[in-house]
Amino acid sequence: MKLTLKRILAFLFPLQLILVWWLKQHPQVVETYYSKGTYPIVSKVSRFLLGWLPFSMGDVLYVALGILIVRSLVRNRKQFFTSTRKFFISAFAFASVVYFAFQFLWGLNYHRQPLHTSLGIGNAYSTEELIHFAERLIAKCNALHHNLSANDSMKVDVPYSRKEIYAKTEESYRSLQQMHASFLYQPTSLKSSLLSLPLTYMGYSGYLNPFTNEAQVNYMMPTYKLPTTSAHEVAHQLGYGAENEANFIGYLATIHNPDPIFQYIGYTYGLRYCLGEIHRVDPIEFERLSNLLNKGIKENYREGREFWQKYQNPAEPIFKKSYDAYLKANNQEKGIKSYSYIVALLVNYYKVTPL
Repeated sequence: MKLTLKRILAFLFPLQLILVWWLKQHPQVVETYYSKGTYPIVSKVSRFLLGWLPFSMGDVLYVALGILIVRSLVRNRKQFFTSTRKFFISAFAFASVVYFAFQFLWGLNYHRQPLHTSLGIGNAYSTEELIHFAERLIAKCNALHHNLSANDSMKVDVPYSRKEIYAKTEESYRSLQQMHASFLYQPTSLKSSLLSLPLTYMGYSGYLNPFTNEAQVNYMMPTYKLPTTSAHEVAHQLGYGAENEANFIGYLATIHNPDPIFQYIGYTYGLRYCLGEIHRVDPIEFERLSNLLNKGIKENYREGREFWQKYQNPAEPIFKKSYDAYLKANNQEKGIKSYSYIVALLVNYYKVTPL
């Protein structure tokens, strides 16, 4: 790349930062012209081009890019001292290109208007409302568990392969799309990540590659976790950047699947977040509600916890803090805690929708 072009790209980097900062202050502009305008076209083209591949092109690109960056730093390490100005021009030019690709291909969705606004529901609730909703949700989960398990103490096993779960996740969105047209998922691109082992040690269940628009799922997790994780990553593909919103949409998609096993997984997924919030604000109520829950449901929860406990390592908190900083830098003030804010959407959604 010629030095003149690098200078132009480097100059454009801070201008991009200013533009994105301005867009952050105008979510309706992002919603109208990007999230509901440009992005659906861009994302469909990406999924059309790469969705048919049986492997994750995004994973391959990340590994290749990592190798190239390390190789470039090693080869040009002397330039940092001998031609410091050129070194930083090159670095800023590279950052400018990557930043533009990230924002244009997906990242601006972090700055769209909140989902509760689009759905016409509130975003506040009282502890009493949460507890009342949790009681109703426990009754729903217990009834589903009773129909799927031989007795109240046995966990529900998922009899599907990963491929079947991905196909059923697509079916989930076809069902949800009949209620909300904005959740149309076509073409599809839902895949097992080639990097599932490192993702597991990092503590991640999946991710959306913003450059290839492939939804990546950590296939090493228990199958009980795969339906909601898959649906969560598809929600990101559809342009919902906030983690609590992707959680909520993934929940909605899963419970609207005609398969009762998927419904059970979806409802218990939502309940887990509600109980977690109640435990935080009222431990006594948490104990009371927990005693109402079938033991088999608790066994499914335990299965997930034990999986992650097996892979805990000293580096995991570092990755979590890095991701927390990434989320905060992208309009999610609560960072990783944003995941649990699905509770506000759940409580308010069911104020106007029958459970």
